[in-house]
Amino acid sequence: MATDHVEFYKKQISLTEWLENMGHAEATAMRAEDNEKRERLKVLNRAIGLPFDEPHQFPATVVAAAGPEFQKFLDQHGEELCAIRLIPSDPTLPKLRMRGHSIREALKWFANQDIDPAKYRVDFVPHTDDNRWSTIFVVNDQGIFGEILHGSHNKLTQGLYEAGEEPVAFSYDFSEWTLNPLNADAEVYLKETVELLRVTDKAVQADLTSKLDAKFSHNYLAGYFETTNSKDFGTWFIDYNRILGDLYQGFAEPKPSLQPALVRGQVGSPGKATGRVRIVMPDDLESAQLEPGDILVCRMTTPDYLPLMQQAAAIVTDLGGILSHAAIVARELGKPCITATQDATSKLKEGQQVVVDAETGVVSAT
Repeated sequence: MATDHVEFYKKQISLTEWLENMGHAEATAMRAEDNEKRERLKVLNRAIGLPFDEPHQFPATVVAAAGPEFQKFLDQHGEELCAIRLIPSDPTLPKLRMRGHSIREALKWFANQDIDPAKYRVDFVPHTDDNRWSTIFVVNDQGIFGEILHGSHNKLTQGLYEAGEEPVAFSYDFSEWTLNPLNADAEVYLKETVELLRVTDKAVQADLTSKLDAKFSHNYLAGYFETTNSKDFGTWFIDYNRILGDLYQGFAEPKPSLQPALVRGQVGSPGKATGRVRIVMPDDLESAQLEPGDILVCRMTTPDYLPLMQQAAAIVTDLGGILSHAAIVARELGKPCITATQDATSKLKEGQQVVVDAETGVVSAT
């Protein structure tokens, strides 16, 4: 499926763009939240020592003019790998980004962007291709839940990965850890990582609440988080999103079901639906139409699938994860969604009547 993944990645967009395309009420606020995530992480770094991928920041006018201050930075760091981010001062303007090239090479990309430099700043974010662990998780009053895998975090956010590198789903109810499948090394890393979010000093909690409108659950900083771990840099937090944390405030990861099933996977969005299977592969998208009550079954949802996701009674995918962008979109659409079944498109049959139980992650015959 590697070739399919290449094509899928070409079509993937940011979560903010997903939400904008579906007309979500929080889309504008989400864009502003995403634009300034590293500013929030900087506050957390200074307050509790939270490690993050701290960028070198310059006004875009300074980068465009290649002034002495920027030239000194370029002489010192020009050959280092980076992710370059053009952050607008106006959140209605697009954030532009590119990853995986040296800073000198990234400047060629910057020069080709059609922007007003007076309205942007440039973040040069450190980058490594050696990601040993990546996580995506939510902390709320019910506990901590998410996924972890070896490799790049975009495999979690986009829900795309190769056979044999499937993520491990995890949850922690503030007393007991559950990992599916069991992975002792991942559990050790997760315990070390979430401990970085535990703040027992009430004065520090109050300070972060004042500065960031931060919330805490069982002394853990609440919200949506992404992390990476590399040989070069150790663990970095690369996202702290309060809006997504609030959207998942009442969500608890369901326990795996043992009931008989045609296919089973992970709950991306809770709910139940009964309907007719409609298998839609990428080549079918132009002509595909769903009838009321149809169940959309596909390898993975890209933005091209959004109209079908809006029409579907429920969504079942081979790939994806519980917090992938497509799963979050399904949740915000109010559609039951089961992800990471691995084989729904091959085991389910076109036109088959099924029950999608996205409370337990099971698809069964009617």
